[in-house]
Amino acid sequence: MKEIIEEIKLMDQVGLDFFGIGEHHREDYAVAAPEIILAAASTVTQKIKLGSAVSVLSSADPVKLFQDFATVDLLSDGRAELMAGRGSFIESFPLFGYDLKDYADLFEEKLELLLRLNKQNPVTWRGNFRAPLINQEIFPRPKNGSLPIWVAVGGPLHLLSVPENWVYLSCSQLLGDV
Repeated sequence: MKEIIEEIKLMDQVGLDFFGIGEHHREDYAVAAPEIILAAASTVTQKIKLGSAVSVLSSADPVKLFQDFATVDLLSDGRAELMAGRGSFIESFPLFGYDLKDYADLFEEKLELLLRLNKQNPVTWRGNFRAPLINQEIFPRPKNGSLPIWVAVGGPLHLLSVPENWVYLSCSQLLGDV
């Protein structure tokens, strides 16, 4: 883990613009919580933007994810970015008690909440997979009021779930032709 921090520090020193690290819950990947690595990196870097690539929104609590990245943003003086995706690996679903049959619905509902958290405070929200929020204030808030939130998609069918007029979009071709 310390080697990852040293690599990010070097990336910052040579002038790279962005470092992103993905969330995985498997033996062959070292990072289950990108926001912890990014928080550590924020204390030894000056300019490089720090983001997830990706955070598995479908199996995360959007409130906690937003709070974690707002914290990274404050530590980094406004350099945090959150890339939210469905997850190309599915190990987090059973780990956190979610059914794969809800794969698409979980992502859509949690993305809607995450975007609302980013724009509104306090928040009132009700969904199917999480307890409702009633005029709930969410803290901490990002340095500049909101976070750059990217929607990560792994293929053309997932583009259908991207909100209308979306600004930040990351596309990857994980399996087969586009």
